[in-house]
This record gives sequence, C-alpha cells and structure tokens, in this order.
Amino acid sequence: MTPVKIMPCLDMKDGRVVKGIHFVDLRDAGDPAEHAALYQQEGADELAMLDIAATLENRTTRLTWVRKVAAVIRIPLTVGGGIGGCEDIDQVLQAGAARVSMNSAAVSDPGLIDRAARRFGSETITIAIDGRRSEAMPSGFEVVVAGGTRPTGRDAVAWARECEQRGAGVLLPTSMDGDGTRAGYDIPFTRAIADAVRLPVVASGGAGTLEHFYAAAVEGRARILLAASVFHFRTLTIRQVKEYLAGRGVEVIL
Repeated sequence: MTPVKIMPCLDMKDGRVVKGIHFVDLRDAGDPAEHAALYQQEGADELAMLDIAATLENRTTRLTWVRKVAAVIRIPLTVGGGIGGCEDIDQVLQAGAARVSMNSAAVSDPGLIDRAARRFGSETITIAIDGRRSEAMPSGFEVVVAGGTRPTGRDAVAWARECEQRGAGVLLPTSMDGDGTRAGYDIPFTRAIADAVRLPVVASGGAGTLEHFYAAAVEGRARILLAASVFHFRTLTIRQVKEYLAGRGVEVIL
C-alpha cells in the first residue's frame, strides 16, 4: 500500500488565498507564497493551487501566481483553474507546476484529456470532478462545472471511468455539498469514485477534524487528502494530521 499523502490547497483570487463555503462567501486567507513555504516546512507531500475565478472570468491561470509559489517549494505543485488546452498546460508547467488540474475544459472537450496525456504524460494530468447529489444520475452524483455554477447532466462516476480510460493520472473529486463546511469529506462521493477506478483519488471538500482525514483514507479509499480551511486558519497542522493517521495505522510519510 502506498502512503497516504497530505495536500494543502490554495484557492486563489486576486492574488490572495481565499476560502468560502459551498464555493461562495469568500474571505481572505493570506499570502500564497507564505502559506506554501509553511506547508512544505510542516511536511506537506504535495500542494494544490486553484485559480477559482479563472473559468468564470473566461481567462487562463495567472502564471505570476504559479511562479511565485513554485519558487518557494520543492514539493510537487498541482495548478488548476482556467486550463483550456495544451498550450495552457505547457505554460503552467513551464511556470513551475508539476501537474495541472482540469475540470470545465475536459467536460466540454473530453478529447483534451487524450491529447494532454499523450503530450505531457498521464502523471501530469489531474481531472477535477466537482459533483453534487442528484437523484437523476445512476450513481447519485452529477458533475458540475464553472466553479460549481453549472450542472452538466453527466454522471460523476461514469465520467471518472471515462477520464481514466482517456489517460488521466489522478482524479480530484470535490463535493459541492461539503466544500468549506468542515463537516467532513463526502465519503460516499469519494468512495464511489475510488471504487470505480484504479487511479489515485484525492479526497477534497469539507475537512474539519482529524477523524475526517482518517475516514477519507480508510472509508473513502482516497490516497491523497486535500484540505484548505483547517490549514489556512491553523485549526490543524499537517504534522498533527500525519501523526494522528500514523497512530491509527494509516501509512504516511513522516
């Protein structure tokens, strides 16, 4: 069994880290480079940076933000938001990212996953799957895009399988129902995706306690645990999370 990884996430808007609830009601959470350097020092295995307004504002990711964060860390950086094609991916990787995360563009043009995987390698391509509960979907979860503002009519689990077949290397499902609430990861959503694919799955959305991280790893079968609010506002430290998981028998890199 590969160790479970901890991945803090910097949600970016106007050059600052922000955090909201259900993708709205944003509040300032600090400077991205300061957070990034601290998280690496605390033992983060990877870091995510999501330009949450890029798709809604119809623009690409701000490369200056990527360079600023990449300059202060050595751990892998995954960058998402506004990635619309292979040229965008190339620019983000050149700016210092190790991986890119795509959502809206991949849903509107699934062939982009194939093209990106061939050109840059599957290990570089993360597909973010924002989902919310829907009784109309076979799995009970529907894919939403554009920062959670637009339903797609696509079943989230079927889409996860298609992403794997097309060459994605990592899947990052986020529950719209749980984002920012600190009420716990959406375990049924995470587990539904993890059970459907062989790829590493990132648990995202709603972490608030040490027990939530454990549940995501054991019950949700996630291999990477992403969190934002609890780390930004110092509710928990990465070291605390790792020591807790290790104490309960989950393999981590201490």
